[in-house]
Amino acid sequence: MSDRITIQPDVCNGRPIVRGTRITVQTVLEFLAAGDSVEDLLEEYPALTRADVQACLDYASRLMANHYSVVKVA
Repeated sequence: MSDRITIQPDVCNGRPIVRGTRITVQTVLEFLAAGDSVEDLLEEYPALTRADVQACLDYASRLMANHYSVVKVA
């Protein structure tokens, strides 16, 4: 995985974050999914770089490459 994304149990409840910040990968993805541009995101979070945003996308992509099964429970 990218050295830009870290997981620390005592920061943001152990969610993946951009190294050196308290900005979660989830936050970055939610902004992009809502239609904000990378430029909008960088303006809103000056601590982020384009490489950080790309690392978040890469992290999510690799995470989704894992195999999941949907099982009807009830």
